[in-house]
Amino acid sequence: MSPLIALLLASLVIMGSPGPSSISATATGAAFGIRRALPYVVGLILGTMTVLLAVALGLASLIVAIPAANRIISLAGSLYILYLAYKIATAPPLGDATHHATAPSILPGYLLGIANPKAYLAIAAVYAGTTLTPNPIADATGKLIALGSMIALIHLFWLTIGVSLARALRHPVASRCINAGMALALVVTTVLAMLR
Repeated sequence: MSPLIALLLASLVIMGSPGPSSISATATGAAFGIRRALPYVVGLILGTMTVLLAVALGLASLIVAIPAANRIISLAGSLYILYLAYKIATAPPLGDATHHATAPSILPGYLLGIANPKAYLAIAAVYAGTTLTPNPIADATGKLIALGSMIALIHLFWLTIGVSLARALRHPVASRCINAGMALALVVTTVLAMLR
């Protein structure tokens, strides 16, 4: 198997598995629809790409090595995830005439992307696990392009999954159940990612 295919498959399995970022993309898409959720997901993509760049530059190791910085990032991310879970759980049914809930914007998505504890671990594992070419600059460039593309595709996939649930979200009981389930999944995946 070529190193590029191995890198893409590893990124699909490790980075594409449910975690705080992917669950929040799904939940936001389900709660707010594609048009209103897209800015938030773009923020998630940009934040996760920032983590990728930090991993490539070795900065992620420095951040993780400084206990205070690691705690601050984890705490800030956890608090925002709890807030987002609350917003998702309490979002009214789609299409409701009284629906005035504000969908999260690009900045909260970006902040969650860079504060997501799973992102650092998953990206570092995939990035370090494969060498595309012996030339370090070409290797880093190839990994940045390949993994950056996968980050975008994975987040858009999870958004699409959430949007596919939107029809059920027009019914009040189904909407409340799905939103509560997504909010709970978001909190659980965050706790699991932090325990790793």
